[in-house]
Amino acid sequence: VQLVESGGGLVQPGGSLRLSCVASGFTFSRCDMSWYRQAPGKERELVARISSGGGTTNYADSVKGRLTISRDNAKNTVYLQMDSLKPEDTAVYYCYTRTNYYKDRPGDYWGQGTQVTVSS
Repeated sequence: VQLVESGGGLVQPGGSLRLSCVASGFTFSRCDMSWYRQAPGKERELVARISSGGGTTNYADSVKGRLTISRDNAKNTVYLQMDSLKPEDTAVYYCYTRTNYYKDRPGDYWGQGTQVTVSS
């Protein structure tokens, strides 16, 4: 199983970024996917989750209305569109999944993370 994030960087407050996570090694279309983040000195927290088919999404209260999770099962990719970014969004962002489809080896998997820095 591999989860490879990209798209992080430095952006000014109010700006936008789109993170991508390309998945391989498991049946992507059968797994819920999530984005987490971890800021310096803080615990890792759930940012957004999307169901396997994309029909259900959940967000942390702190990002509702600004961040949007989506997926393309044909491309084995999950996205996080980040708009109206704030300095407090600065963190390393991680892609996560728990595999439980009968064809896959069960487990919890994380990407390597991508840094997002919001600063003027």
